[in-house]
Amino acid sequence: MTGWRDSPALAWVGLVLASLCWAGNALVARAFAGEIPPFSLAFWRWSTALLVLLPFVVRPLWRHRQQLRAAGWRLWALAALGIAGYNCFLYSAAHSTAALNLTLVNTCLPLALFLGSGLLLGEWPSRRAWLGIGVATVGLLWLIARGNWQLLAGLSFNPGDLLMLLAVLDWALYTLLLRRWSAHLQVPALVQLGVLILLGVPLLLPLYLFELASGARFVPSAHNLSAIGYTALCASLVAYFLWNHAIRVVGAARAALSNYLMPLFTALLGWLLLGEGLQPYHWAGGALIFAGLLLATRPARG
Repeated sequence: MTGWRDSPALAWVGLVLASLCWAGNALVARAFAGEIPPFSLAFWRWSTALLVLLPFVVRPLWRHRQQLRAAGWRLWALAALGIAGYNCFLYSAAHSTAALNLTLVNTCLPLALFLGSGLLLGEWPSRRAWLGIGVATVGLLWLIARGNWQLLAGLSFNPGDLLMLLAVLDWALYTLLLRRWSAHLQVPALVQLGVLILLGVPLLLPLYLFELASGARFVPSAHNLSAIGYTALCASLVAYFLWNHAIRVVGAARAALSNYLMPLFTALLGWLLLGEGLQPYHWAGGALIFAGLLLATRPARG
């Protein structure tokens, strides 16, 4: 019998919360791009997360050491992709491209996971799901265009956008492998997250040391430390735990649809925290995004 922890509805609530946490992470990445170097932010984000999580997972890690040893290189690959690679690409991109471009490139993730789920996992989405992703994409583009389609024609791209595209492909591969290797990772979700962070921090250390050697440093002010604290607790521990759990329950392709909520939440957070007013195109784009998500995730009637 499936337990309440494996409820699809609960998994979707978790995905919504994860998207909210990552929307805040995008705001932090942009706001502190001139204050904290990218590799420093990635290293201290995950080091702080590890310090917080380790007391709760030390004993479970030891109890499940046989399963973790059997997973072996798969855990190293997931840590390299999901902990080290993705965050370095993301924070580097935030230093060299506009927020609008980050959002636009990020729309490639659901499509990449839809195709990857079919090719690598044999989990082809239904026609309803493809229609839903189309509706959600229209809503997202309407947000990006600010209600004026002509603005899309005027978008320009730079090398930072390539870094964001690499981040999207990196995250797509992490998600697909996490789903494909689920049979080899039969440990509690918190233990899985703990071991990935434990392996990911040493992978980030050489990049951090290289950055220090190049003279890139940040001032450990209360302002900067609070940003690192947010990324460690919310964008790392909470969001990754919820995402990894949802991949097991609803699959990679369906979980990816929650990605469309991130720019909507970014606009809402900008309104709440920065006083940026919500315009009619925000509401129209948000309605299309939610309609697309409901259409794609609603089970077909027998």
